[in-house]
Amino acid sequence: MKKIFWIFITLLGAFAVGGVAIIRGEHINSLWIVVAGICIYMLGYRFYSAWIAAKVLMVDATRITPAERNNNGRDFVPTNKWIVFGHHFAAIAGPGPLIGPTLAVQFGYLPGALWILVGAVVTGCVQDMMVLFMSMRRDGRSLGQMARDELGPVGGYAAMVGTLMIMIILIAVLGLVVVNAMKHSPWATFTITMTIPTAVLIGLYLRNIRPGRVIEASLLGVSLLLAAVMGGGALHSYPALSNAFDLNGLPLAWCIIAYGMVAAVLPVWLLLAPRDYLSTFLKLGTIGLLMIAVIVVHPELKMPAITQFIDGTGPVFAGKVFPFLFITIACGVISGFHALVASGTTPKLLTSENDVRLVGYGSMVLESCVAIAALIAAALLDPGVYFAINSPAGIVGTLPIDAVAKITNDWHFPVSVDQMQALATQMGETTLFARTGGAPSLAVGMASILSSAFGKGLLAAWYHFAIMFEAVFILTTLDAGTRVGRFMLQDFLGHLWKPMSNTSWYPSILISSALIVAGWGYFLYIGVIDPNGGVNILWPLFGIANQMLAAIALCVVTGVLVKQGKLKYAWITALPLAWLAIVTTSAAYEKIFSSQPRVGFIAAADAMANKLMAGKLPTAQLSIASQLIFNQRLDAVLAAFFTLLLWIIILDTIRVCWRAYTKAPVLPCSETSYVARVM
Repeated sequence: MKKIFWIFITLLGAFAVGGVAIIRGEHINSLWIVVAGICIYMLGYRFYSAWIAAKVLMVDATRITPAERNNNGRDFVPTNKWIVFGHHFAAIAGPGPLIGPTLAVQFGYLPGALWILVGAVVTGCVQDMMVLFMSMRRDGRSLGQMARDELGPVGGYAAMVGTLMIMIILIAVLGLVVVNAMKHSPWATFTITMTIPTAVLIGLYLRNIRPGRVIEASLLGVSLLLAAVMGGGALHSYPALSNAFDLNGLPLAWCIIAYGMVAAVLPVWLLLAPRDYLSTFLKLGTIGLLMIAVIVVHPELKMPAITQFIDGTGPVFAGKVFPFLFITIACGVISGFHALVASGTTPKLLTSENDVRLVGYGSMVLESCVAIAALIAAALLDPGVYFAINSPAGIVGTLPIDAVAKITNDWHFPVSVDQMQALATQMGETTLFARTGGAPSLAVGMASILSSAFGKGLLAAWYHFAIMFEAVFILTTLDAGTRVGRFMLQDFLGHLWKPMSNTSWYPSILISSALIVAGWGYFLYIGVIDPNGGVNILWPLFGIANQMLAAIALCVVTGVLVKQGKLKYAWITALPLAWLAIVTTSAAYEKIFSSQPRVGFIAAADAMANKLMAGKLPTAQLSIASQLIFNQRLDAVLAAFFTLLLWIIILDTIRVCWRAYTKAPVLPCSETSYVARVM
């Protein structure tokens, strides 16, 4: 019966994927994609992850873990596997699985759907599980530390510098998405703000007030999160309070920067762990509701399978479907940021090696489900509505009538001013034009599905619930990312001054946290002041950096496999590594050398400089023009630098693998010695 069941799942999945790829009608039903995803994820987790865990990694539940060996009550804490699953999922599930698929829908639903369905189970899930396992076998060492220990000083220090700089770019984009979601939305700003004291309260509740009462704390926390959504909806009755939460992008950016600093220095039990745990209820509950709603409502996808923008002329972001689709949809398929979390906080919490498969592979499967849900929510919108929300004013014009004319007449996706105003009113917003970043359009799509299934009279509440859902996703990744970045910087600075490597020494904590926050805070600032919404300037760099980081992680894992005599299994990570090397190098080349101002960083800087000299820039841009020009050129330098580091690490990995294959001396494996657990 088991064999018959899995044969059925295999055939059903193949039929559904074939339908998604082949059907070309007026519209396709979203159930095709849902069924395809469920079948593929079930097969990947049941068979592929189990085979890797047993045959390649050889997990050993009798072996002591770093959480048990180094338990200090602060960073190394033995934790229940389901809480670790929640923490890890909340930490990795940032903007990528939500925003990436939403932005990539400008190419049509088909390219993104195929990349998510096929790519996750053989690339991202494998990376996450293997990095987590190898970090746990090395006392929870960071990715940069493992690269230095396993590859040597050249590849190791290149990886340490690269991962630290890439981390700064990643966190900046997380903050930018949150800022764009909260900008001039008192309801959203109030709701997201209230999640912070809620998390602190639950942390104190579990540690001091009612220790161990997880169910009580969970019910209290979820109730307070829902109350925050309802409270935000009542703000309009109190104009003074509503105005206090009605903020521009720049003040919100400063608030996010301050939050990042506080989150990085507080003990993990006070804010990070309870927030991640609570947000997991919110995330899992929302995704569960969304999937149920999709099945009940089974909406048709109104976006075409493929649009004319695959040629690189898209308004949401510029660039052709190859390579830019594969860097835009990152976290829902494979993400380098996950490798930092898997070698950061998570390996310091696990109590058994058996949990690696659930936490590493399983969390990524769940995140890919989120990406599929986000793609469906974005693709069910009328294309005209989708492009009206996501196209920046710099592309379609500052006036709604100009935007409507361009979208309807030039791009042939009908939309009207009245239609957009009615939609904004339904969502409890003043306008939805040029709400770039992907979060608002995703929230509109989610609200449409959820209200159709669970009450149309609550459309505005569902919209702002979706905004909170997205922001909580992102903020949990932002604070976890800042903390991981702090660990990485402390390790790096420890080579210059030994006390800085002590992760529990408060001067080291404060200095390293301030440096990390200052780094990503600068890039958040330049994204906020960008007249094109920041997405076109930062998201491609985010995607390139993120996928390069994944390639670095796969280099380390591949090198370890070969050194351990597992050459016959090296293809598991070497093939995804080769693909990412091609994609990221191609994307970086386009962003540096393209002559199109909307694609190339240097071309964009030169075009703006020429307009500035000719006096053709709008008055609003004159005061920030010099900074925008500098930032575009800085992005070009960073893209080139990241590419150089990646290829240094790849070549060093090839060197180590060849020496190991030919039995030449290599650095010894840094895996800790076996110590039995006390059962």
